[in-house]
Parts: sequence; C-alpha cells; structure tokens
Amino acid sequence: MNLSATILLAFGMSMDAFAASMGKGATLHKPSFSEALRTGLIFGAIETLTPLLGWGLGMLASQFVLEWNHWIAFVLLVFLGGRMVIEGLRNTACDDEEPVRRHGFWLLVTTAIATSLDAMAVGVGLAFLQVNIIATALAIGCATLIMSTLGMMIGRFIGPLLGKRAEILGGVVLIGIGAQILWSHFAG
Repeated sequence: MNLSATILLAFGMSMDAFAASMGKGATLHKPSFSEALRTGLIFGAIETLTPLLGWGLGMLASQFVLEWNHWIAFVLLVFLGGRMVIEGLRNTACDDEEPVRRHGFWLLVTTAIATSLDAMAVGVGLAFLQVNIIATALAIGCATLIMSTLGMMIGRFIGPLLGKRAEILGGVVLIGIGAQILWSHFAG
C-alpha cells in the first residue's frame, strides 16, 4: 500500500472518532485544549492498537472477527449513545446542576473502543496483504489523534449553541454511528 492510500485509510478510519469526539466536546462546559488533546490521545492510542489487534486476529481467526465486529460496535455505541440521551434528558430537567468540565477516562476509552472496531476489521483485512502493519496502525492513530482533538474543539463551539440538548444530540450521533456500521455491513 502506498503513502497516499495509507493516509486516505488513516483519515477514513478516524471519521467515527471525529464525530464522537465532536459530540463529547459539545457536552462539556468550555473544554480546554488540554482536555481535547487528552481525548485525542486516548482515541488515537486505541485506534492505533485496534488494527494491530485485528491484524493478529486475522492471522488466527479472521472469519469470527469479521462476522461479529459490527454487532459489537453497534451494541456498544447504542448503549453509550442511549446513556448520553438519558443523561441529557435528566440534565434538561435539572437546570441547577454543575456543568461537566471533563469526561471520565473509562467513558472515553469505551467510546474509543466502540468507534475503533472498524479499524480492527481493517486490521484483519490487512493481515492478508503485504502491508507494514506498524506504519499503517501508527498512521491511523495519528490521524485519529488529530481528528479527535479537532472534533472536541469544534464541539466546544457547537455546545453553547445547542445548550443542554448537546448531550442528547451527542448520544443520537453515537447511535447513528452504530446504526451506520450495522447498515454498511448488511448493505454490502
């Protein structure tokens, strides 16, 4: 795989993380650049590891991974998105609550895993090609770091426009990403 194909693959793989981090940024009260970078680092690290894991699984049991990865991603994203929608509805009812300034580490890790399962599937496919998996995984991770950090900062500006509905919208985005993963599997 040449350099331009690797870069296109890397940024293509980072789009789910971008959308999720934009929703995460919108739900926070004025997230700082350090919080955006923290989110980008978590998403980027996980997005680097999943193609490597997929590549290893591709060497062992590719059929199982390819049969189930879309369902796992769908369930995780619908669960996380549903939780965000419920919290958003609760927060709309309680206007006197302290604004959230930082997402929990494990919430970000779970969201990053859910949005990076497609990268694991790509890793499975790359196991059958003559590809430098380390360089490709690092490219995917770096692109995700950039896009997730950017998504958080864009979310910072979208959040005040949406107000308390930002968390609900963020949850709907995660559910939509899960549905899109499932739809793309069944569509073809």
